[in-house]
Amino acid sequence: MDFERIKPHLPWITLLALVVIVGIADANFLRPQNLIAMAADIVPLFIMALGMTFAIYIGGIDLSAQSVANMTTVVATIALPTYGVGTALICILAGFVLGGLSGYVTTKLFVPSFISTLAIGGIAFSTAQWLSGQRALFMDATLRDNTFGWMTGNTAGIPHEIFIGAFLVLATYFLQSRTTFGRALKAVGAGEPAAVASGLNVTRIKIMAFALSGLLAAIAGLLFSVKLSGGSPTLANGFLLPAIVAVLVGGTPLTGGVGGVINTLIGTLIVAVIRSSMLYFEIDATKQQMVFGLVLIAAIALTIDRTKLRVVK
Repeated sequence: MDFERIKPHLPWITLLALVVIVGIADANFLRPQNLIAMAADIVPLFIMALGMTFAIYIGGIDLSAQSVANMTTVVATIALPTYGVGTALICILAGFVLGGLSGYVTTKLFVPSFISTLAIGGIAFSTAQWLSGQRALFMDATLRDNTFGWMTGNTAGIPHEIFIGAFLVLATYFLQSRTTFGRALKAVGAGEPAAVASGLNVTRIKIMAFALSGLLAAIAGLLFSVKLSGGSPTLANGFLLPAIVAVLVGGTPLTGGVGGVINTLIGTLIVAVIRSSMLYFEIDATKQQMVFGLVLIAAIALTIDRTKLRVVK
């Protein structure tokens, strides 16, 4: 069978195979309560990966997402006593601006997104260190519950984090598949020169893609902060690599133009199963990043469109 024909189906086939393997190894894995808890636990990572999807979808990369999420946890903790529910708007706006700045540096200053987002991530990290005094901060539990308790509550046995993740994936899927902006993103990712020739404002589209990535990274950071009742410059550390893996293993290649947010949903579930399997198989925490590194290499090798690459540097 031609590999190119089954390639689009590899993500869900991989997910199904992993679930079966882990389920056979440990029957408790398939218990509904365990699956629900696993899904709720992975939501912040999923939201970060969801935003990163837009940057990768256009053929770029966003390495600032983790640092933006970290900075947001600090901003949320500091702003909550003064601004209450307005803290959410402050966090989202900060993420949107930093993401847009990455896009501006990439498109206007012609700095590759790998470098521009790494630099913006450094700015976000330094900002978090400065605001926090390089220490962990803690939220007042009562104030947190009164303001953002709905984010981590529970309805009919379903954690609210799952509802938040479901709402965001539906909203971003609508944006990607039902709007002219979404179609423009696909055109830029599939072939930027052709998109320019067709009259699209590629610069604005790319800036907005990075701004969306920053916005969703900030939402992930806010959820982190509420779940853990505080913030620090390193609270979300260790999530960047799994988030990139989630996007790529889901079927959105670094060359762009293919895949999208539904693919990232599948990819995040694959990451969740891999994380759980490492616990079941007692793989040491210090070795888990090694596993994700190997998965990342495999995901890139399997998904990348080699017709768009003349030379690999």
